[in-house]
Amino acid sequence: MQYNAIVVDDEPKVREALELLLAKNCPEIIICGSAGSAQEARNILKSCMVDFIFLDISMPGEDGFTFLRSIPNEKYGVIFTTAYQEFALQALKASAIDYLLKPINSNELKEAVAKAIHYHELRQSKTEAMKIYHESLDNLQQQIQSGNNKVKKITVPEQTGFRVVNVDEIMYLQADSNYTILHFSGLNKIVACRSLFEFEKILINPEFFRIHKSTIINLNYLKAFSSYQGNSAELTDGTLLTISRRKLNEFKDVVTHFSKSIN
Repeated sequence: MQYNAIVVDDEPKVREALELLLAKNCPEIIICGSAGSAQEARNILKSCMVDFIFLDISMPGEDGFTFLRSIPNEKYGVIFTTAYQEFALQALKASAIDYLLKPINSNELKEAVAKAIHYHELRQSKTEAMKIYHESLDNLQQQIQSGNNKVKKITVPEQTGFRVVNVDEIMYLQADSNYTILHFSGLNKIVACRSLFEFEKILINPEFFRIHKSTIINLNYLKAFSSYQGNSAELTDGTLLTISRRKLNEFKDVVTHFSKSIN
């Protein structure tokens, strides 16, 4: 199956390079227009049936988010292309379903397109998936515009779709091969199609600490520490989690400073 797409970026060379990469690596994507501004993009959308928009976030005049608010974006899958770094990159990792960092790598492009098509089909068949998709876009915009490194919500990919979760409600995360099990208060849990290493890069909030190669905990749910028959952290629901010897001293130091910051 083939899908129509447009490329929106204020830099002509970037648009040309992306179009060439798509033609070479993603034959399922047909470029039906290229725009150097939001207004040009809107004009193309009026005359062409579009499935995907490759969208630069930072453009002079009208940026990517302003553009998205001006169109009926429930029709389109959006793949952000950006040279953003630091806090904006953190926001992209946490909330964007699809994004590419410039300069764009062909392998990353193929992965992003495959994922975008999967989620596009999911949104067409499930109303709830469409709702969550828009929530993730809203969260991304708020996170980037706030300029705050602390992540409040993250978009979590699952085998059957994705969901947006409040970071404060995550008690701990456990590695399960290339997947991660997120445990929440109230004994709820979900299996995410993302490695624990990836979550570690996203959850840079001070309350999250990796106590073991397979476990990250939210210190807000830490109840006690025990060295009886090995080092372990006890959470507020009674869960006992092993602390590796390599992480023990750092754990004690982090807990001390975290407790002070709460007081």
